[in-house]
Amino acid sequence: MEEMMNKFFESVGSLFGGGDQIPWCDRDVILGCEREVAEANKGESEEHRSESIMRLSWALVHSRQPEDVHRGIAMLEASLANTNSPLHQREKLYLLAVGYCRIDDYSKSRALVDQCLEIAPDWRQALSLKKIVEDKIAKDGFIGIGLTASAVGLIAGGIIAALVRR
Repeated sequence: MEEMMNKFFESVGSLFGGGDQIPWCDRDVILGCEREVAEANKGESEEHRSESIMRLSWALVHSRQPEDVHRGIAMLEASLANTNSPLHQREKLYLLAVGYCRIDDYSKSRALVDQCLEIAPDWRQALSLKKIVEDKIAKDGFIGIGLTASAVGLIAGGIIAALVRR
């Protein structure tokens, strides 16, 4: 019985806690990536600079700070147009999807994951992110329905109370 109760509370906690498996990135990692990009801009190869920017973009979209996530999204969107390789395009689309998921724009995130899966249909990371995004969309819909039902109940209760007073 106790085990059943623990599972129940765990599932309710994950519903409202948003427990996904997308990793988070600390500010120290972001600062290290920013230093790496600054060093790469001083004259190393274009390939090294591009790799440094991708690492920084990864760190930014995995940050807990919304302003970092927005910055990572902007960097990725700016660099996506210059991407020729399907592998690099897939990576950037995936990171954009993570970023949009972090800022709760699930429809945009799902569209980007779908683009990733067009390039690589069996990519487990993208399939996992798609499930996370779809679960969040379903949870938002579930919460929205609950709020709507509560509002309707309150309005109906108010109308009934007003009629009873007369």
